[in-house]
Amino acid sequence: MTKPPELYACLYVREFPGQALLRLRADLHGRPCVVLEGEPPSERVCSLNSKARLQGIRHGMTRVEVETFPDPVILSRSPTAESGAKSILLECAGAFSPRIEECSNDLAFLCVIDIAGTRGLFGPPAMLAQSLLQRVRSLGISARITVSHNFHAAASLARGPLSKSAIQIISLNEEADALSPLPLTVLDLTEAQAETFALWGIRSLGALAALPEKELIARTGQEGRRLRELALGIHPHLFQPIEPPYILEERIEFDAPVEPLDSLLLAVGVILDQLILRATARVFSLSALTVTLTLDDGGLHTRTIRPAQPSTDKQLWIKLLHLDMQAHPPSAAILAVTASAEPGSTTKIQLGLFSPQLPEADRLDVTLARIRAIVGENNVGRAVLQDSHSTEPFRMEAFTVPSGESDVAAAEQARASIRKLRPLESASVTLQNLRPSMFFFREQRYVVERAYGPWIVGGDWWAQTLWGCEQWDLIARSQDGSMLYCCMMRDLLEHKWQMAALYD
Repeated sequence: MTKPPELYACLYVREFPGQALLRLRADLHGRPCVVLEGEPPSERVCSLNSKARLQGIRHGMTRVEVETFPDPVILSRSPTAESGAKSILLECAGAFSPRIEECSNDLAFLCVIDIAGTRGLFGPPAMLAQSLLQRVRSLGISARITVSHNFHAAASLARGPLSKSAIQIISLNEEADALSPLPLTVLDLTEAQAETFALWGIRSLGALAALPEKELIARTGQEGRRLRELALGIHPHLFQPIEPPYILEERIEFDAPVEPLDSLLLAVGVILDQLILRATARVFSLSALTVTLTLDDGGLHTRTIRPAQPSTDKQLWIKLLHLDMQAHPPSAAILAVTASAEPGSTTKIQLGLFSPQLPEADRLDVTLARIRAIVGENNVGRAVLQDSHSTEPFRMEAFTVPSGESDVAAAEQARASIRKLRPLESASVTLQNLRPSMFFFREQRYVVERAYGPWIVGGDWWAQTLWGCEQWDLIARSQDGSMLYCCMMRDLLEHKWQMAALYD
C-alpha cells in the first residue's frame, strides 16, 4: 500500500485578540472595535476590526489617539477569551484530521492540518476547505484557508495579503509561482535578516527565490538556504502533531455589570448556541450545564443544571436555568458568564406497540424544576435507603433514567414484602411479662398470638440525635378474626409504642 502524497490545509485567523472577544458579541459586529494591551497610561492597540480600520485606526495607537475617533468601542485584551477561542478552533480542525500542528504567534492564530488521505471522507481539497471554513464561520470567527502539498507554502500563503477568496489552493509543483508575489514578512525574518535583504533590494519571495543559491549561502550561511527553500515552497518539515483536549466551555465578559435576569439569559442563549453546535458536530448531546457567574463584589455564583436525559434543546436549557436562577438568584451584579457542559450520548427511547405513553422528558424536567422552586431542592427526587438501623434510614436523590438492563437477577420464587409506614403510627400496647399481649391500632383491638423479639437498636450516642428503640415482630388477630403481621417499635427514650411496618 503506497503512502498518499503530503497535503496540508492551513487555518489562519487574523486579528485574533479582537476576534476572540467579539465572536460572541453580535451587538458589536457593526461598530468600530479596538483591543488595547499594556498597563495604563501606555496602552496601545494590538487588534482591531475592519470598521475601525476604515476609520483610520491603526496598530500601535494609544488610548488617547483612539478616543479622538468617533464612537470607538475600546476593549481590553483577554488571555482567557483567547485561550478559549484557540481551544475551540483546534477542536474544529480536529474534526477533519487527528494530525494538527499549531504555529500561532502573539496576534494571529495559525494551525496546519495534515489532510493526506482524507479525500474519501471529505471529498477533494476544495470541498474540505469549504466545509472547514463554514464550520469556523459558524463559531463567529473569520478565517482564511490555504491548501498546499508543502507545509510551509500553505502557512506562508495564509500569512500573505488578503485576497478576494477566503480559500486558496496551490497545485502540485506550483508553489514557487504562488508564493512569488508575497512580501518577506510572511517568513518571520529576524531584524538582521530583514535589514540585509532591504539593503539588497529584496522585498518579495520571488526576488529571494531568484538569488543564486551558492552566493546566498556564502553571504548568509545555511539560514539563507533555508529562507530560499521557503520562498520556493520546497523546504521540508517534520510534522509535530498535538492532541487538543475536548472541553465544552464558553465565556462572555460584559462591558458593564448586568443585573436583570433577562440580560443574563440572552447571553446564555448565545453561549448555548455554540455549545450545542460543538457537541452535535461530534454526535453528542449536553448532559449537564454548569454556569459560573463572576459577580461585581468579587464572588462567584455557580449553578449546575442536569436534566433526566441529555438534550440539545436550547429552549429547554434556558427554561431550566431560568427557574433555577429564580430560586437561587446571584447576590450582586454580573460581570462575566462562564458556561461549561458535559457531553452525553444522543440516546433514543423506543416504545412498545402496546406500552403506555411515557411523559416527554423535556416537559418532565421543566415540571420538576418548577416543583423544586416551590418545595425546595432537597425535597424532590426518589427515596434511597441508607445502610442504617435508624427508623428513618433514607435520603433523597435526583431522578435518573437507568441505562441498560439491571444486573440484579430476578427472583425465581415469591418473597414476602414489608410496607413501612412513614411517619410511624401510634399504637397502644398492653404488656404481660414484659412482652406485648394486646394492642390497639387504627381503632382496632388485636390480641397477640406470637411475639418475636425484642431486638434492641440504637445509635448517635455521641450527638444530640441519640436514639434507641426495641423492635418486635408480632402476629395478632383482630376481633373479626383477620390476621395482622406487623413490626412494632418501642422508643426507649420517650417510652412510646409505634407501628413501624406491615408484612404482606
